[in-house]
Amino acid sequence: MPADRGFTAVALVTGANRGIGFEVTRQLAQGGLVVLLGSRDRDRGNAAAGQLAAAGDIVPVRLDVTDPGDVEDARRFVEDQFGRLDILVNNAAAFYDDDQTASSVDLDDVREAFEANFFGAWRVAQAFIPLLKRSEHPRLVNVSSESGSFEGGGGLTASYGLPGSVSAYGTSKAALNALTVKLAAELAEDGVLVNAICPGYTATDMGGGGRPVEDGAASVVWAASLPDDGPTGGFFRDGERLRW
Repeated sequence: MPADRGFTAVALVTGANRGIGFEVTRQLAQGGLVVLLGSRDRDRGNAAAGQLAAAGDIVPVRLDVTDPGDVEDARRFVEDQFGRLDILVNNAAAFYDDDQTASSVDLDDVREAFEANFFGAWRVAQAFIPLLKRSEHPRLVNVSSESGSFEGGGGLTASYGLPGSVSAYGTSKAALNALTVKLAAELAEDGVLVNAICPGYTATDMGGGGRPVEDGAASVVWAASLPDDGPTGGFFRDGERLRW
């Protein structure tokens, strides 16, 4: 039976031991949620949860999104402890390749990017959708990027260091956006709101500069906190719709 911890909602954030995921975890916990801090490295996850202890109820969970065994272990833990999941934030990402172009990128690097950014998110979504369906207000948030936009000014045609670079990362995020649309259409009747969020150019280890992490994370928390009549199947930043 699920543990009675007196929570109003439980959220899982992948890749949460640093950067956007770390700050999303903080903001959700400060809002009174139980937040499962997913991290592929157990020690780093435990350390991050310790740093955030003052924010609220945070539970570190080992979760490498590229490892089916890890994903299943995390799913079983959430089911055993809580019986449902209210919010899933697919934040884990890898390989920001601002120095490679589509014509010359190492395809092993592309596979690495897709495994974490696309297949990892898909794997986690498939595992946790049954638990989301048990929630009264389920939300699935895919942390994406405008680098995967076909039309956006910072999209697939943009230059990041080299003309047409960020090829592995950008195409993996374009695929993630497509997955968002497919899941939103499928899960609409179940009341699961599914959206892709671009946190913007943000001062994380991956981004290397930009606006405060708190602002980027707030975009994600906005999607995680939508009312039941909120949008689904969209692409947003700061609550404003972006072009696919």
